[in-house]
Amino acid sequence: MALLGFGARRPPADQAARAAIVGWVRRCSALPDSAVVKASEIVCADPACPGLETVILIMVSGRPTRAIKVLRAMPEITEADIVEAFAREEGEREA
Repeated sequence: MALLGFGARRPPADQAARAAIVGWVRRCSALPDSAVVKASEIVCADPACPGLETVILIMVSGRPTRAIKVLRAMPEITEADIVEAFAREEGEREA
C-alpha cells in the first residue's frame, strides 16, 4: 500500500510554513483571539488530486467549524493562496 501513498510516512510539514499559514488565515478572516486554526497536509487518494493538499480548519466557539482547502503542500502556499481560498469559500457559501 505504501506504493500508492497509503500508510507511507511523510516528514512533518515545516513548522515555519504552518505558522505563516495560520497567521495569514487570522489576518484574512479577522478571527477572535480565542479561535483555533489548524493546518494539516493530507494525501488525496483521488487520481484527479495534486497529491498533497493542505486543509485548514477554523474553529470558533458557538459556530460551525470551517474547512478551507489549498491544493498545495504547506511550504508552497503563499498569502495570495490563502486570500484566494477564502474568496472561493465565501463564494461557495453565498451560492
